Amino acid sequence: MILSNELIFFGAFAIFILAMLALDLGVFNKKDRIIKFREALIMSLVWVSLALVFYIILNMKGELIHGIDSYERLAEVTAAHQHNISLIPGDFPHSLDIYRNNLALEFITGYVIEYALSVDNIFVIVMIFAAFGVRERYYHRVLFWGIFGAIVMRFLFIFLGAALISRFDWILYIFGAFLIYTGIKMFLSRGEEEKIDTENHPAVKFAARLFPVFPKYVGNHFMVKRKGLQMITPLFIVLVVIEFTDLIFAVDSIPAIFAVTKDPYIVFFSNIFAILGLRSMFFMLVNIIHKFHYLKVGLSFLLLFIGLKMLGHTWLKSIGFETIHSLFIIVGILFLSIVASLIFPKKQKENIAA
Repeated sequence: MILSNELIFFGAFAIFILAMLALDLGVFNKKDRIIKFREALIMSLVWVSLALVFYIILNMKGELIHGIDSYERLAEVTAAHQHNISLIPGDFPHSLDIYRNNLALEFITGYVIEYALSVDNIFVIVMIFAAFGVRERYYHRVLFWGIFGAIVMRFLFIFLGAALISRFDWILYIFGAFLIYTGIKMFLSRGEEEKIDTENHPAVKFAARLFPVFPKYVGNHFMVKRKGLQMITPLFIVLVVIEFTDLIFAVDSIPAIFAVTKDPYIVFFSNIFAILGLRSMFFMLVNIIHKFHYLKVGLSFLLLFIGLKMLGHTWLKSIGFETIHSLFIIVGILFLSIVASLIFPKKQKENIAA
């Protein structure tokens, strides 16, 4: 019965996601076109609103995920997923309210973390499109299928990670140390100009080994057939590079959310809502993202905080550090980095005539 509840909830969520994706590609974006800022802003607000609606659902009926119908089951789930809450023995209604509120907070905190880290992903995606000379009208098509593949990869990563954490608690310390290393590395390389090697990129070499490559773009096609031979186009290679990039970012973002919650379903839900909003956020920020030059500094401090939290989670729990405190710190870091970018704009390099 418990497993069936989880499968029903997860299945309903999967159907909702597939329906939204089908609506996106099959109705609103049947033709390749350039997505304007206003449309991207509206879609971003829609996805954020849907995430907030899901937050409210968890706050009201979060127990439906794991089929919690008694205090004993509630205590079992709380212990299994290491929720940082104190239940009231014998008082199921109030304990359930505590659980719901914390579950919703874990979701929205994980969502904010993933959404914030997605901004760094946007920086790289912009460079990929520019390096491969992709026409702007095809951006949406590539991102759609890129995000579809990302959902599948995140599913595998998250539930594998949850299985490992449930068996080996010490993996959290490895995740924490890795996030600290990534945060320091991001801070030290904040001023360096990143480049995409279109010929020697590992994903390009991998794709070229599997399929023959057609030398030029063929509209919005990922594959073409020439002289009886199925060949991939450069647009497919761009898609592979973006998938590879998301795989690298997932190594950072998924452990970061496990610092907030050990419940794999909440990790997955928060991750997917943020990923689905990535496309609209990309089109909204693509032409202004360079203005937020302190955002990478903010993201580096965000990773440092989450890594330190993972290493010191036992001590933090003993002093009463809760999920809401993490949310305040994360939002504060992001807010300060955005405000700093606007108050102290990046100076343009002056061209000195020879």
